Amino acid sequence: MSGPATSDTTAQDGAGRAALVAALQATLEGEHAAVYVLGVLGARTSASASPELYARLQGLYAAHRARRDDLSGALLSLGEDPVGAAVAYDVPGPSGQGPRAVTDTARGVEARCAQAYAALVGSSTGARRRWAVDALRVTAVGLLDLGGSPEALPGTA
Repeated sequence: MSGPATSDTTAQDGAGRAALVAALQATLEGEHAAVYVLGVLGARTSASASPELYARLQGLYAAHRARRDDLSGALLSLGEDPVGAAVAYDVPGPSGQGPRAVTDTARGVEARCAQAYAALVGSSTGARRRWAVDALRVTAVGLLDLGGSPEALPGTA
């Protein structure tokens, strides 16, 4: 299964469905921002001077793009219009453009996405929840790769 269970057989009704849709939309908003910010960070990183950081950012960018597309598909499968991306996003974090500032900012992106996926885990069931748990796991590993601290329950701090 590539996406957040577009054919999930564990249907949610009423308030459960509304919470699921809200969590999917919020997570999608976060992925739109992550794709934008990681693109900016990639542009600020020299592939020759910082090849490991550049490769890490490229991998994160690709993963977030794929999850963004998966989330859009899940919302469409529920008959919902996926939230669109903003024209631009603020790039949070240190104002510098060196490798340390880029890494710190990317770590913040991963931490915010982990929070969104933790909320999605709590709002979903069945295959959608399994997909969200996997996305949370991958995001937490990305956070660790960027020098983040291990947490017992990533995304809940």
